[in-house]
Amino acid sequence: MKLYIVRHGETDWNKERRIQGQADIPLNGFGRHLAEETGKGLSDIAFDICISSPLSRAVETAELILGGKDTPVAKDSRITEMAFGIWEGGCCSKEGWNLPQEFRDFFEAPERYRAPEGGEDFYMVRNRLEDFLEEICEKESWKDKNILITTHGAALCGLLNIIKGKAMSEYWGEGVHKNCAVTEVEVTGGVPVILSENHAYYKDDVKAW
Repeated sequence: MKLYIVRHGETDWNKERRIQGQADIPLNGFGRHLAEETGKGLSDIAFDICISSPLSRAVETAELILGGKDTPVAKDSRITEMAFGIWEGGCCSKEGWNLPQEFRDFFEAPERYRAPEGGEDFYMVRNRLEDFLEEICEKESWKDKNILITTHGAALCGLLNIIKGKAMSEYWGEGVHKNCAVTEVEVTGGVPVILSENHAYYKDDVKAW
């Protein structure tokens, strides 16, 4: 089994460094372009199925990558983005920061991060991601399939944190992936192994978070 895990394309809130979480913010024009270019880069892959976060920015990314191919797209809420509750929409750029100081633990100490009202902490997110990954890897009928997975920055880092067997304090690994960057994972005997990580198929200059 091969998993091709992709962070969604750019949105206006990404560009403004606003916290999206589970707010359903659509792709912007540049985000659609990145998804289309990624689709060209993956055009030789015959995807058997796509699993997407139900948020529209992830679903549209999947559809643009697939480029009209007759590949079924299933939506799974376990790979939706981390919920930030009352903090969603806040800005985390240095210039426009308008979030509480305790939000800094989100980046600096995920193991200590405390969820705001209506939000999730990292342990809650990792639990649902573990459930998702375990189900996919143990699905015997998919052992020879190519699977496209479209998700989000924090959720994708969580999947990789699980695969690598790292501590919660190392949740961010190499950092949030670029929009539409692809991570390839091979699953053999139910065990996932990362083959490549955060690979961009486009030539555009996209700043990492």
